[in-house]
Amino acid sequence: MKFIKIDREIWYRKEYFEHYLQQQTTFSITNEINITILMKNLRKKNYNLYPAFIFMITKVVNSHREFRTCFNSEGKLGYWSEILPSYTIFDKKTSTFSSIWSLNLPTFYEFHTQYEKDVEKYNGMGRLFPKTPIPENNIPISMIPWSSFTAFNLNINNAGDYLLPILTGGKYSQVNGELLLPVSLQIHHAVCDGYHASVFMNDLQRLADDSVEWL
Repeated sequence: MKFIKIDREIWYRKEYFEHYLQQQTTFSITNEINITILMKNLRKKNYNLYPAFIFMITKVVNSHREFRTCFNSEGKLGYWSEILPSYTIFDKKTSTFSSIWSLNLPTFYEFHTQYEKDVEKYNGMGRLFPKTPIPENNIPISMIPWSSFTAFNLNINNAGDYLLPILTGGKYSQVNGELLLPVSLQIHHAVCDGYHASVFMNDLQRLADDSVEWL
């Protein structure tokens, strides 16, 4: 894992970055991802949707520098060479959740194996962040499987300088024989525009459609 610093004076986004950072402008977009093919492929191998959802998001984020651009703990602007998923797991006994992280592994089989180990080890511990130390190069991912939604917005008041994407999935629904999963992407306008949000959603849909290739 490496943090590559950005020289703001010669950066192509300098004007956009400074304008939207000063305004503290963030935005969210919610899209319905067609997971009909994905669910068929998952069921064939007895996999659950959530780890696949985490895996796909991590793949998309690591494919585009814009989704890895942020300030590090020293306040330096740059981008991570690799992002790890930090995701929530639900404790049925207390109806609370914990946030844990897993390594970004190249294949879904490897990731799923690690995911299962992490969930088994850290679930039910009654702590928000049971797995420490938490790596700095992570993005928050969560799912609300009890309810669908057409929009979702989560506000982080962190001096307006949290630049990494935040992803939330909802309960999928069946419409005209197809399964649709609501996915909300929240990003900072200083580093991403509507174009990048569209790239994210299109890449996510493509991974769902081509899931037989990576499952």
